[in-house]
Amino acid sequence: MASLELTIGNKNYSSWSMRPWVLMRQAGLPFSERLLRFDDFQPGSPFKTALAALDSAGKVPVLRDGEVTVWDSLAICEYLAERFPDAGLWPADRAARAHARSLCAEMHAGYGALRNHCPMNIEALLPEVGARVLREQPGVAEDLARIVGLWSRLLERHGGPMLFGDFGIADAYFAPVVMRIRTYALPVPPAVAAYLDRVEALPGVADWVAGARAEKSYVAIDEPYRSERSVQLRWPD
Repeated sequence: MASLELTIGNKNYSSWSMRPWVLMRQAGLPFSERLLRFDDFQPGSPFKTALAALDSAGKVPVLRDGEVTVWDSLAICEYLAERFPDAGLWPADRAARAHARSLCAEMHAGYGALRNHCPMNIEALLPEVGARVLREQPGVAEDLARIVGLWSRLLERHGGPMLFGDFGIADAYFAPVVMRIRTYALPVPPAVAAYLDRVEALPGVADWVAGARAEKSYVAIDEPYRSERSVQLRWPD
């Protein structure tokens, strides 16, 4: 079996990288990690140069499996589901599997307001920013309501502990949203809050968060709120 190598960006910021990494770690799939630190992303920068050598779209994550190169987080998750059919990465039931794919596709292409105004920053605690964007950016409240509604119905339908019962791609795909809700202290009902707790307790998620905490790397374009007094570090030095 060829060795899998996953190239990712900063764990504190890269929500796209978090999805396949958490999926692989939680599912126990063997892989090596290659972390490329974010920079200014200009042509010729170390980050862009390293990615160009992978023959990808110039973004993370990128999965190498021998001679096979897969980029884009959704494509990687689909590839892994095919590569490891016994891992149960998608629900076994056809209807549930179609539903899970629809959720991931919606996450992949949507929720622009939440992405733009609440960028992932695992290390920080920004409740004042979260309260402000909910007041001033109606799209954020709409995105959050949509996600809370989806999660609530799925948890009720499948009985938890994860969205479709057992852990799978859908949970890995929404793990960065869990971290955003935590960072910006976005309000959610008790059943959803309990789901957040369960996701954060997953060994794969906990390992990613520990890596994010250890980076202590500041990238200005990924931290638009760093200069505000409301910024706190969730884990002090």
